[in-house]
Amino acid sequence: MADGFDLRDEPWIPVKWASGESARCGLRQLFHRAHEIVDLELPVPPAAAGLMRVLAVMTARIARDGDGLRLDDEDLVEEATDWLEARDRVLARGRFDEKAVDAYFDEEVPPGRFDLFDPLRPFLQDPRLERECRNAQGQPVRSGVNKLVIGRPTGANGAVLFAHHTDTAPVPVPTAEAAWYLLAQLYNGPGGKCTPRQITSEKTGTVEASPMRGLVSYFPWAPTLFASLVLAVTVPGHGAQPAPEDAAPWEADELLDPLGELPAPTWPSRLLTGRFRHAVLLVPSPDRTQVVDAYITWATHAPAQRARDPYVILDRRRDGEYAPRDADGHRALWRDLDALLLQDSDPQAQRPLSLGSLPASWRPRLAVRAYGVDQERSQVIDQTWFEATTPPVLQWQEEADPVMARHVARAHQAAEAAATRLDFVARLAWKLATDVNAVDEAKPKLDRKKPGPWAAAALRHYWPRAETAFWHLAKPEECDTPALPVMVDAALAALDEAIGRANRADIRVARARSRARAALRALLRTADAA
Repeated sequence: MADGFDLRDEPWIPVKWASGESARCGLRQLFHRAHEIVDLELPVPPAAAGLMRVLAVMTARIARDGDGLRLDDEDLVEEATDWLEARDRVLARGRFDEKAVDAYFDEEVPPGRFDLFDPLRPFLQDPRLERECRNAQGQPVRSGVNKLVIGRPTGANGAVLFAHHTDTAPVPVPTAEAAWYLLAQLYNGPGGKCTPRQITSEKTGTVEASPMRGLVSYFPWAPTLFASLVLAVTVPGHGAQPAPEDAAPWEADELLDPLGELPAPTWPSRLLTGRFRHAVLLVPSPDRTQVVDAYITWATHAPAQRARDPYVILDRRRDGEYAPRDADGHRALWRDLDALLLQDSDPQAQRPLSLGSLPASWRPRLAVRAYGVDQERSQVIDQTWFEATTPPVLQWQEEADPVMARHVARAHQAAEAAATRLDFVARLAWKLATDVNAVDEAKPKLDRKKPGPWAAAALRHYWPRAETAFWHLAKPEECDTPALPVMVDAALAALDEAIGRANRADIRVARARSRARAALRALLRTADAA
């Protein structure tokens, strides 16, 4: 510890063992014993999403079938069928080969590359920042440890998300946790102003938002971390093409040229670990047990290389183009299931590439793990983050069980339709209860800026009820059960809760409620007519 912090062997990744015990381990132990690990317990979802991408790259280098063939073998990646068969053989082995793990960490990657504080090539950092981030007097200009830790306030207007900290009295971060926030910054850091960096005569202090900022990542989740990591390695050519020169930052001979063009996002390394817009350098305490400061600035101003991240849902925009689905802290994971189960036959959404071509024999055991960060894309505003895991639903993917996949999609669509109508009728009820002139109007004009208190309250009550109803419907024996009546019933109950029993004693409220409930039930007639 005194000389550095070697991520290969220092305990920094929180995991849960099959025994039920929680612990931390380094990269080496994680791969040695991945078959004994049932979950990652990293409490910072943006860091966990980034870590899974890093681990997927390492898995492609380490995983071997019974004949010693690697998943990133040049000959193997040319044919998807051959690659899928090799992946099946890797899964059949049930664990990573310890010799292959040690060979990668000790021989294939140059020394020092996994050290968080290596003077020449610290892990996923740029040591040049120490001399390039300076003021006119030549003194270092650092960003502050609060800037590193997502959720801490920075500057005069920073909002407190999870704890109380100030820039005047920054609290150091334990080194293991600093590694988490390093990943979170690289994958989810904001755009806008940053610590100035001077390479030529020009000093610039702006940075573009990180590639995963404000998005949700979806991974196939197996009973063991070993299988989850193998399945996190997407099929070659899905998202980016393989290339002999493909290298992760810790594998590359040279640091990224901040003034040059970005290399193509090749599979798997540059696609998953080569698209960072931020450069970071951690400043440790003398004993290396804490990080006391950090440099955070721009890594490149070159145009971003177009590439499809394999772990995101793509939604169709109004212009016909597809864009990654934004994270929403108020949106439960079950509302994304149709986009995770259906193939790209749905023109409005394309499921993550990571959930395609899954082994048929594994589907009954596979859940979906989602890591999301609800934040402004370009501003330093972080709303919330979340982690969620489904039951083993991937057995219902459309190519395996089309009947169940479409039933799940219908149930979700019914829930959304009922929510939209509930929002309308709750605003209508408030209008009718508070505006005497609206009572006699056939179609009262509603003001979006004055929705009243019932709409938001109704939706708060509705979504938990809808989720319960959804999971009741999400069973093979319920495939013939119409979903819309169930969701309308949930919406009616939510409307009543929002209005409140005491308010319903008022005759105007009672009439408004009656009309709103009728408008909700009319949704069923509309569906029948369609």
